[in-house]
Amino acid sequence: MVMAAAESQFHVLAVDDSLIDRKLIERLLRTSSYQVTTVDSGSKALEFLGLHEDDSSNPNHPSVSPNYNQEVEVNLVITDYCMPGMTGYDLLKKIKESSSLKNIPVVIMSSENVPSRISRCLEEGAEEFFLKPVRLSDVNKLKPHMLKTKSKNHNQEAEKQEDQQVQLEESTPKSSPETSLVEKSEFQSQDSQQSQSQANNKKRKAVEEGLSPDRTRPRYSSNGLTVVSN
Repeated sequence: MVMAAAESQFHVLAVDDSLIDRKLIERLLRTSSYQVTTVDSGSKALEFLGLHEDDSSNPNHPSVSPNYNQEVEVNLVITDYCMPGMTGYDLLKKIKESSSLKNIPVVIMSSENVPSRISRCLEEGAEEFFLKPVRLSDVNKLKPHMLKTKSKNHNQEAEKQEDQQVQLEESTPKSSPETSLVEKSEFQSQDSQQSQSQANNKKRKAVEEGLSPDRTRPRYSSNGLTVVSN
């Protein structure tokens, strides 16, 4: 039961223009306790993933739509190779060209055993190439790819958070030892100047008091006695 709960966390997007094949792969995936979303074309798969072709800049490089608000994370895409309009190979390329989705594992299915086709898909980044009809033993091969990707995404997220922390620390101004010494020296110099200024003020006040005409001074009489005058 714990195993089934863990596998149900994985979400697979299945793409096939054949209704029969689409129902078959959906049943196999649900039997393995995966969450499944099915679409009947590569263009609908791109739409579900939030990808669109930016015709104004470069139609060969899809980008993530700003209106993309997918509630369920897609952990793997399994797609038929031969489909009208956009083939499974084309869908594979567009996913791998997307900077935000290139880590999603892609598995290709085909009823034709063509070695050159298989090699081309694997070289482009496909994790597996299944021959139809897909069996439960094939579906069992999907889980390691999803676990590997989930771990990779977790590590990338952790690295991203570390980089943000480093950038935050670097952007915070810090006082170097040399700067601290200079600031301390300047403070001591200012304190010394202030003390010297206070001492000079006291001396000047003392001198002014000594020269004041109102100050009481001793006077001497002719008989040698000191006479104090106010």
